[in-house]
Amino acid sequence: MTQTDVVSYLDPLRLNGRGFVVLGAGQGIGRQTCHALSQAGGRVLCVDRDIELAAAVAEETGGAPWQADVTVRADVEAIFAKAQELFGGSLSGLVDIVGIADVRPLADMDDAGWNRNFDVVLRHAYLAIQAGSRTMTNGGSMVFVSSMSGTVSVQNQAAYGVAKAALNHLVHCAAHELGPRNIRVNAVAPGFVRTPRLLAALDESFWTTLSGHIPLRRPAEPSDIAKAILFLASDMSTCITGTVVPIDGGTSVVAALPPIPLGFAAKKQP
Repeated sequence: MTQTDVVSYLDPLRLNGRGFVVLGAGQGIGRQTCHALSQAGGRVLCVDRDIELAAAVAEETGGAPWQADVTVRADVEAIFAKAQELFGGSLSGLVDIVGIADVRPLADMDDAGWNRNFDVVLRHAYLAIQAGSRTMTNGGSMVFVSSMSGTVSVQNQAAYGVAKAALNHLVHCAAHELGPRNIRVNAVAPGFVRTPRLLAALDESFWTTLSGHIPLRRPAEPSDIAKAILFLASDMSTCITGTVVPIDGGTSVVAALPPIPLGFAAKKQP
């Protein structure tokens, strides 16, 4: 390419029949991601532990449904065997949405809860990287959904946050190892997102109060996260790997401090 060449900046967003596996596809961020990938021309295997949710989003997007427990190795290997069958032997992308916060103080966490956090957040990602990378014979992209809790402390999310922090470093290590095979590995790190699960758990007064702590003055919608996932899954990001992209409206860059009086620096000292 010469300095005078101008590339197409829309064509790389098109997925042109490429095959993708979406883990946790049934609702919220997963459902919106399936729509984003399919609208860009991708073909999607919609995986969820609830087959009815998987079937619904598959019907909406022209994809295929699949039921699995992604913390079980045999189930994960079956997912990617099915993907190879559907997509002609080579997978182009993996998007992993799975992860549920166990919200309670660290002092109240029992061993079973601690282990469950690491199974749901981390173990399945390790299994997906292993099995998924074997099917990406022509390169590809993996995108994981991490969390703001993986980089800053969020109240009562210690176990979840520590597991997400480990996921972030797993993304770094996998990007290093798989880069020579042209497999890119990235993550997005949402803050609070108005998913069906959180909308059911938190009343509207919470969301109003929360918005006052976010620089953009609103929490994310699932579609905000799906847009970033589409960017990382497509050829728009061909030189990006090993990154964790915050999508939190700026929340994680704000220090937890009381209001500082304006003009205090200008006051003369006695």
